[in-house]
Amino acid sequence: MLINTLFCSHLSLIKWLQTFLIPCPFKKLTGIDCPGCGFQRSFLALLQGDISKSFQLYPATIPLLLVTLYTIIDARWSIDRKDYLKKTLYIGTAAVIIVSYVVKMSKIV
Repeated sequence: MLINTLFCSHLSLIKWLQTFLIPCPFKKLTGIDCPGCGFQRSFLALLQGDISKSFQLYPATIPLLLVTLYTIIDARWSIDRKDYLKKTLYIGTAAVIIVSYVVKMSKIV
C-alpha cells in the first residue's frame, strides 16, 4: 500500500512538473538555444530513471546535480578547506556545458 502511494505520488509529481516547464527567455527572444536549454526535460527524464535520455537531452545534468550536492555538503561540513576539488568540479562541469553547447549548435548550423 505504501509503495503504491509513493509510486502514484511520484508519477503525479512528474506530470505536474511536465505541465509547468519554464520557457527559456533567451530562446524566446532570439530563437537560439541557450547553454542551459534542455536541463528541465533532462532532469525529468532522470527522475523517471531514463539516464540515457537524460544525457541525450542535456549532458551536463548529472555533473550539475553532483556539483550542487557537493557544494551543499561542503558548505555544511567544510570538507574541502582549500577548495581544490570544488574548483576542479566547477571547471569540469563548465567544460561539459560548453562542449555540449558547441556540439548542439554545430548540428543546427
